[in-house]
Amino acid sequence: MPIRCSWARTTLSIAYHDTEWGIPVHDDQVLFEFLLLEGAQAGLSWETILKKRDAYRTAFSGFDPAKVARFTPARVERLLRNPGIVRNRLKVESAVSNARAFLHIQREFGTFDSYIWHRMGGRPRLNRWRTPTEIPSRTPESDGLSRDLIERGFRFVGSTICYAFMQAVGLVNDHTLDCAWRGSGLPRDRS
Repeated sequence: MPIRCSWARTTLSIAYHDTEWGIPVHDDQVLFEFLLLEGAQAGLSWETILKKRDAYRTAFSGFDPAKVARFTPARVERLLRNPGIVRNRLKVESAVSNARAFLHIQREFGTFDSYIWHRMGGRPRLNRWRTPTEIPSRTPESDGLSRDLIERGFRFVGSTICYAFMQAVGLVNDHTLDCAWRGSGLPRDRS
């Protein structure tokens, strides 16, 4: 049995750890998915969001930011009655406004991928944590990303959420040194 990061204990979290977490993403739709899901996770466990992920995919048009940006107030009201997602008005409304801000970044930089990876110098940061307690919940990079996204109109993008996003999409690789998947995210990408 391979050694994994200690947080991967359930069927869902093990599958997520083994196939997604820390692997670099260069697909704008997947990047938008994780921005939306990380914002929805605020105050909840990631396990809760993993359980609701398929419902989110359906409710939010396959995480297509162009479609989500066009959601009307009536559509938001319908989403707030959907038991498959986190029915928090601020989180649902922020998904729509964040989709619009996401599209603005795409227009400015060509892709959200270009914007986000440029911030990291074009390559993932491979950290060297021995234990999960060493892994920070935020960094100067996540602080800067949070500030920039907020200035661009995003909501639910505090520094801790941004750092979780950075981990999820492989901007940083925070697999602990003993984890068998530590090097598996490099150079392989989820594109």
